[in-house]
Amino acid sequence: MASEENLGVVLHAKNDVRVEPLPMPAPGPGEVVVRMDSVGICGSDVSYVYKGQIGHFVVRAPMVLGHESSGVVHALGEGVTELSSGRPGGHRAGRAVPPLRAVQARHLQPVPGRGVLRHAARCTVTCAATTGTRPTSATGCPTLCRSEEGALMEPLSVGVHACRRAGVTAGHRVLVCGAGPIGLVSLLAARALGAVEVVGDGRDGRPDWSWPPSWAPSTRCWSTRATRRQLAERVAALLGGHQPDVTIECSGAEPSIQLAIHATASGGAVVLVGMGPAVVSVPIIHAASREVDIRGIFRYANCYPTAIELVRRGLVDVKPLITHRFPLERSVEAFETARTGAGGAVKVMIKCQPEE
Repeated sequence: MASEENLGVVLHAKNDVRVEPLPMPAPGPGEVVVRMDSVGICGSDVSYVYKGQIGHFVVRAPMVLGHESSGVVHALGEGVTELSSGRPGGHRAGRAVPPLRAVQARHLQPVPGRGVLRHAARCTVTCAATTGTRPTSATGCPTLCRSEEGALMEPLSVGVHACRRAGVTAGHRVLVCGAGPIGLVSLLAARALGAVEVVGDGRDGRPDWSWPPSWAPSTRCWSTRATRRQLAERVAALLGGHQPDVTIECSGAEPSIQLAIHATASGGAVVLVGMGPAVVSVPIIHAASREVDIRGIFRYANCYPTAIELVRRGLVDVKPLITHRFPLERSVEAFETARTGAGGAVKVMIKCQPEE
């Protein structure tokens, strides 16, 4: 039985997270209400809580945390025909501001004067028992997809988008820097999209963390203290003497970005996924002289259907990512666990509904 109280996890200011009641949403025309079940804690959520910002997105007003979410359609507003009450689905927290037609054909990303995709710091999101949204942000998931898996379609979409931006295809060799959840879903996406070799760099605080062999038999993880050049040579050695065609950098750390450029083959691509310092030092001449493309991504663009299909077909298994679960009432503890990685935490999941 779903709770009648609509609790939410609200960040009021840096280091000030509270679990408090929110108004129960009612769907307006063209809107739906989703009864949230599972919400994963993202690294950006942690950054908002403990730093008050991520990149140039700064918390300036109270915000409901969470954007990796799934639940069940609870109520439909007037005119909604593409969804039905009781249907399970994932929820995309970005809210499009019309007119969007000009950007939908190519990209769901900011276009000056044409409409934007609002970031979580500017809108109420999903770490609550119930939330209101538009049908375009509520994506139906197959019934074989558990609710927790539905919540992980958001980070998996980031991995899919990173691979698309990099042009990952059959036969590519890929290096993934950063062994956090986004690094892991990028690794899984690369394998599913045809990469023959994927090497993972586990130097982000989880040294020698063992990735389940069933995910990617040729995946390796290592931890070592060495120069960027030595690490690049180590990457090539793990790839049979070949440099990676693509590097997906998921930590945002300056040393990792430098390694990505040094390690990538001439003519290859480095995709920057992680958000770290606003300004970093990079070996730009090294990249330019070897024609290594440096590409950025921001979240994802039209990747949910692909992510869901990869899971539906059994090409990607995201379940091993989930290591910890907390009820909504213990969300403050959940965020601290996600920050510290206590108990080997990888993906921490908040359960929004009371146990039946």
